Amino acid sequence: MTDLLVSGLINLETDLQIDGFPLPYSPVRYPFFGVTSGVSGVGYNLAKAFTVLGDQVRFLSLIGQDAVGRLVRQALAAAGIADSYVLPHLAETPQSVILYDASGRRQIHVDLKDIQEQTYPAGQFEQARRGCALAVLCNINFSRPLLALAHQVGLPIATDVHAIHDLEDSYNRDFMAAAQILFLSDEQLPCSPEAWARQLLNRYGAEVIVIGLGAQGALLAVRRDHFLERLPAWPPPRPVVNTIGAGDALFAAFLHFYWQTADPYTALRKAQCFAACKIGARHAAEGFPDEATVNALVAAGAG
Repeated sequence: MTDLLVSGLINLETDLQIDGFPLPYSPVRYPFFGVTSGVSGVGYNLAKAFTVLGDQVRFLSLIGQDAVGRLVRQALAAAGIADSYVLPHLAETPQSVILYDASGRRQIHVDLKDIQEQTYPAGQFEQARRGCALAVLCNINFSRPLLALAHQVGLPIATDVHAIHDLEDSYNRDFMAAAQILFLSDEQLPCSPEAWARQLLNRYGAEVIVIGLGAQGALLAVRRDHFLERLPAWPPPRPVVNTIGAGDALFAAFLHFYWQTADPYTALRKAQCFAACKIGARHAAEGFPDEATVNALVAAGAG
């Protein structure tokens, strides 16, 4: 069990199942049992995944004083995540709508409300970070000032910058520069994942870089070992329903197992197994297996 600080978005997610992309126009559709809602957001997804895996989480986030905010607190309580550092500083709680088809492809629409104009209180961060082994700082604006605060107290930083195509991206540069562990997706890369990983290693100081390749697996770069190779995806143990949240699941599980063992290779295989299990669920924050299940699957060589 590890004490982890997580700073990131929490929102109400509504999922809509469609027949396929592109979606043809129709004045009305009746997708019976195809519209569902639940609490999600990258920060919440990570906090819940860590909790299922057995870690203790100090979760920092911002919500509104509205009905959605009350739903958020109910979901946190149900998941066993303390809400002491989830602050009601927004006019409204963010929301998202996700379209997904039978193959698992998805399109995400996120309404952040006024969260990008807000700052998380430094004093609350200072209280929350005490005793934590790692700061998992999602690339949302209110996490940005926390990068320097974590660095000042020697707290290692992990972050996921998701889809990116510019090494000097003005929004994500601070996060990439601060991270010891850096995750991202291959979805918008201007070159091969291998070439991009080399550029990241040359430009920034991350010790471990993981680039998610979707159904093709993940690329792992480990600075100390001069290692840079692809690992194939773990076969899903059940039918794929929705790939939303797969990257968050991969990130959380990698950090959990890596902090246990300091072995990035085993950590990534276990994280791939964790993510493969997760995508059999509909919502981004559902479908997480516990540590015992992941260890059993990996020990059995199910991948």
